[in-house]
Formats: sequence, C-alpha cells, structure tokens
Amino acid sequence: MSVSKNSKADSRPNSSKIISKRKTSWSFTFFVTALVPIIAGTIFYRLDSFDPAPLPSDVLTRHVVAVPSRNDRMLRGSELVGEGSLLGPEDVAYDPSSGVIYTGCADGWIYRVTVNDSASDMAVEKWINTGGRPLGIAVGGNGEVVVADSEKGLLKVTAEGTVEPLTDEANGQKFKLTDGVDVAHNGIVYFTDASYKYSVNEFLWDILEGKPHGRLLSYDPATKRTELLIPNLYFANGVAVSPDQNHVIFCETPLRRCRKYHLQGKEKGRVDDFVDNLPGFPDNIRYDGEGHYWIGLSMEYTDSWHFALSYPFIRKCVAIMMKYLGPPPMEKNGGVLAVDLAGKPAAHYYDPELSLVTSGIRIGDHLYGGSFFYPYIIRLNLNQHPAT
Repeated sequence: MSVSKNSKADSRPNSSKIISKRKTSWSFTFFVTALVPIIAGTIFYRLDSFDPAPLPSDVLTRHVVAVPSRNDRMLRGSELVGEGSLLGPEDVAYDPSSGVIYTGCADGWIYRVTVNDSASDMAVEKWINTGGRPLGIAVGGNGEVVVADSEKGLLKVTAEGTVEPLTDEANGQKFKLTDGVDVAHNGIVYFTDASYKYSVNEFLWDILEGKPHGRLLSYDPATKRTELLIPNLYFANGVAVSPDQNHVIFCETPLRRCRKYHLQGKEKGRVDDFVDNLPGFPDNIRYDGEGHYWIGLSMEYTDSWHFALSYPFIRKCVAIMMKYLGPPPMEKNGGVLAVDLAGKPAAHYYDPELSLVTSGIRIGDHLYGGSFFYPYIIRLNLNQHPAT
C-alpha cells in the first residue's frame, strides 16, 4: 500500500506540541516545588497569632564596643568544676567568709562548691532543692542565700537550709521568670522578673516577640513590701548593687546593654546608661570586690541576630519555624566581659565553642563561669591564660 508524503508528515510528532507539553510540565513542577511552599508559608504567616513588635531603633546598632584586651580561646587551659554533677549552673555567687560558691541548677538543687587550689579537689555538695528552677543567686546576711527562682519567685534560704518564699508578684502581676538578684548592705533585695508573659523554657519567644515584659523590682524584708522600680524592660536580666550602694546595675539581654538605677540622693529613681553595644547578649552581672563587674555573655551578636532583631517579620518567620522544627541552634562565642566601675570594658574572655554562658566572677586568680546549659562550672586561671 502506498503512503503519500503528506501522510508520513502527518504521522511524525509535532515538535511544537512536544515543546508545549514540556513547558506545561515544567510550569507545573515549578508551581509544586516553589509556589506551593510560598503560598503555604504565606497562609501560615497570616494565620499565625504570634505578633512581634519593632525594637527601639536607636538601640539596634551593629556597632560593638571596643575592648582593649581579650582571650578568644578561653577553653584552652580551662578546668571543669563539678563536671556531670552541676546541671546548668546558671549563676555563681561567692561567699568569701566561707570560701563557698553557691549555684542553682536545672534539677532544682542549690549546690555549695568549696573553692580550692585544685579544681579536682573542689567539693560539690547538694544543699537544698527549691522545687523550681533557681537562676540568680546572692549571698545575704547571717548565712542566708537569696534566690531568684524562675518558677517559685523570690526565695530566701536560711543558714539551716530552710526555704522561705518572699514574694511572687508586684502590683497584682505575678512573676513568670524571676531571674537576676543582688542584696544591698541594708538588706533590701533588688531583682528582675525577665518576663511576666513567658516562662524560662520559653525565653526565646520573649526575645522574638520584642515587647518589654520585664521589670526591675525591690523587696524590703523589714516591711515585706515588694516595689516595682522600672516597668517595660526588654528581658530584664542580671542585677548588681554598686559597691558604694548608690545605684543598681541591671541588664537588658536583647538590647545588649546594662543600665543603672540610682538609689540615693537627688538622682534617686533616675536611669542612666552604664555600658551598651556589648559584643554579646548579657545575662548575669557580678561585682568582684576589686573594681570590676563581670558580665556573662550568652552568645555573640551576629549579623543574623542583628537582622532578626531589626525586622519583626523575620522574627515571626523564625517563631513559626520553631513551632514545627524546634529551636534553632544557638550562636557561639559565648563568654564573660569585665568592665570597670564606670562601665568601661577591660577584658573579654570567650571561645568559639561556648554558648549560653550566663555568669562569671573572678575569685582570686581564677575566673568562674556559669552556664544555663553545660553540666559544670568553667574555671580559668587568669595569670596563666590572661586576656592580651
């Protein structure tokens, strides 16, 4: 049977139809792999109730304060105190009269650690369990210890080991995350409630939301009165009463700054800057009795954090991802910063492997660093491993 040329031409595939089908297939693939996630993400974003707020633009700067000396490998030569026993020793408070460090851990226990020339010979003793999560800790008079427990509020532990609640609210507002604490010479306790909205396990949500849920407060044991000193703080954290008792220093973590609240004279009640543009996020602050405050820096302030804090929509995207994927990995380069009585930086100790360092204090020749995460206290001989 003969076949005409036209018939053969008709039997061949039409190249334009094939190209059209490929374009259609490619368009559908692009839609599935790219547009669908974008549309789904947009829907999730609009429906999610989490509503971050802009942070103060005058504070959000990429600038980092200059520090004249540093040790950027503080883990080299460090010793680990109480390794495996101290589960998240968040704050470290030293009692020079007894040579004991007090620290509160994630299991609710307050431990007493006896300072010794050798870290391996430092006795670690379980002392008392608060039944909550002790964070800030301070040595008071008569052998007492005052504890900022994130779950229980402000507590006092007597020399005999009896736990007594002091306060858990101010102006009708319950504490949600009692955090930093210090005791003045006259017995008045100064402390922070980092957030009246979020608990300690939700601290990242408070920072991502970018709203001032924190407060600086005082408690007078003589009158049993709790006073709200400063409301509307951004994750109010560490507290330290100045050696002259004229003011109290407090830290605001996401804003990378510490400020001072005046306690005496004509300036009473006024708030001034102390140190800002810190190289990391401040947690606890401690005075060493020798002219320096030591500020725990949980992690480095990176470009990623700068953009996230600058733009609420980025923080909302991070929060949505946290709901489904869990918290993001923490930034590193945590450590401790020493500043003088005027807030001028003196030395910075940190390490690229450290994260969630929450406190530091110099005792003799050694720097002791606490952490919200690690199962030990870090100890570094500052004569052998100085900041240079």
